[in-house]
Amino acid sequence: MVEAIEAKKAGNFTYGMVGGGPGSFIGVVHRAAINLGGSARLTAGCFSQDYAKSLETGRLLGVAEDRIYQTYEEMARCEGEREDRPDFMVVTVPNVSHYGACRAFLEQGFHVMCEKPLTCTTAEARELEALARKNGCLFAVSYVYTGHLMAKEARRLIRDGVIGEIRVVIAEYPQEWLMDLVEGESKQASWRTDPARSGISNCVGDIGSHIENMVAYLTGLKITKLCANLDIVGEGRTLDTNAEILVKFSNGASGCYWCSQVAAGYDNALKVRVFGTLGAIEFEQEKSNYLTLTLKGEPPRLISRGNGYIHDNVKAYNRLPSGHPEGYHEALANLYDQFLLAIAARRAGEEVCEADYDYPGIEMGIDGVRFIEKCVESSQNGAVWVEL
Repeated sequence: MVEAIEAKKAGNFTYGMVGGGPGSFIGVVHRAAINLGGSARLTAGCFSQDYAKSLETGRLLGVAEDRIYQTYEEMARCEGEREDRPDFMVVTVPNVSHYGACRAFLEQGFHVMCEKPLTCTTAEARELEALARKNGCLFAVSYVYTGHLMAKEARRLIRDGVIGEIRVVIAEYPQEWLMDLVEGESKQASWRTDPARSGISNCVGDIGSHIENMVAYLTGLKITKLCANLDIVGEGRTLDTNAEILVKFSNGASGCYWCSQVAAGYDNALKVRVFGTLGAIEFEQEKSNYLTLTLKGEPPRLISRGNGYIHDNVKAYNRLPSGHPEGYHEALANLYDQFLLAIAARRAGEEVCEADYDYPGIEMGIDGVRFIEKCVESSQNGAVWVEL
């Protein structure tokens, strides 16, 4: 792992992007993360449904005008015919367009990095999985928090048995940004609360899916059944802005998840606590350079990123010395580093097993979509237990 990361060649890839135009949040983050790695150059895009805005964005980013497109279908077709076609495509459009954009690129044989949730239905997600397999395409889903170095250290400690057998998982992700009706002034709020663009869920689809993925990444546990209550807070809204979810895991352990976008005083407070027979581990996204480990009968230990006691395979992701905070952009850059290592191996003619690379693959994307569907199903039926 260490040698592979160090051997990564800079500036050796090109990519195209759908979304990420004026007012975009996540598209800008993806470009910044890719630039941190210095490994890929943007050469094509369809940045907005408004072609004039797409042209404006492309010019600012140095993309040739003849490689800026009006639709992702046109982009997939034209870029697929070029000898200098991009190595991969990045999909950062609203949820309902993920399936169409990814399908168009996979049909042309492009590797894909897609924002989460992968699609709006499990059937769509499985269709993309089959198409990727058929055309030999690598596929990543940008569950960004799994890229944090201390999340990786927590995963290692848990899977090495340091806290014993997992008994209970408590996870939460509260925000306050939708306490008021800001849809008229916020592009993000406007599309996320609109089922025509967001899908069947807002809060669970947006941030609850991060909880599901983060717990799965850290523990390796699968949810066997869940019981969910989804609340719609805000006059005129039709999608959830708060949810409480009880889960049962494959090993018999229990979990309790809470996600909310109407929680006063909270910015982006993803927190996961894993309790085992020998101890507990706590990871907080807003304090992502640290990890709390508590062993039975001992005081809590604060583990700090960048120090010598971190495992070598985890230290390999370090970009800065300890005490210099690494955050959201670095976490996503770590996912891209692994994704590009897999692409490089495939390009060199090697057999690539995506499970050998530390990025969220399409299977995690499918699990996330199914989780969202089952939460909605449970809540609509009176918060009953449903099996996954």
